Amino acid sequence: MTGLHICFTGVESTGKTRLAERLSRRFGAVLMPEYGREYAESMGTDFTPDALRTIARIHAERRQLLLAARPRLLIEDTDVVTTAAWFRMVHGRRDPALSALPAAADLYLLFAPDTPWVADGTRQFVGRDRLAFQAVIEDELATRNIEPTVIMGNWQQREKQVVAALTHRLDSQPQSAS
Repeated sequence: MTGLHICFTGVESTGKTRLAERLSRRFGAVLMPEYGREYAESMGTDFTPDALRTIARIHAERRQLLLAARPRLLIEDTDVVTTAAWFRMVHGRRDPALSALPAAADLYLLFAPDTPWVADGTRQFVGRDRLAFQAVIEDELATRNIEPTVIMGNWQQREKQVVAALTHRLDSQPQSAS
């Protein structure tokens, strides 16, 4: 079977990480954690242009290592789309270096900001900023000609929608001759 690469994207506090972890176990998928969170927890949240470029570079390098093993399913918790949107939110402009990095997933699941925001020490965009951040992510997806599947509702509804999207894509994947 040809591998399938799914990316969870959207604003903070919408269940991306929780569902990526849970569903990677359920589907026997390889999980690509969000490097931006790891960076923020170890280096702080001063997201300078160089810091955001480093986050994108290291995240992409780690993803490539995982993809080299040709997993049946890779679930990625955010990617360059989110990092580029962070750049725009923090610095008020697009970054040519981040814009030049390809968005590589086969399917993007865009998590809607219709869940309660929870502070965790790294999350920054609350209230109107949260909605502005979602609009920037949507614009970044559109700029890259990516039509995501929107995930919304309560936690159970979100999980059901993600399972349906994953199952549909996995069922439509061509079978290899093995």
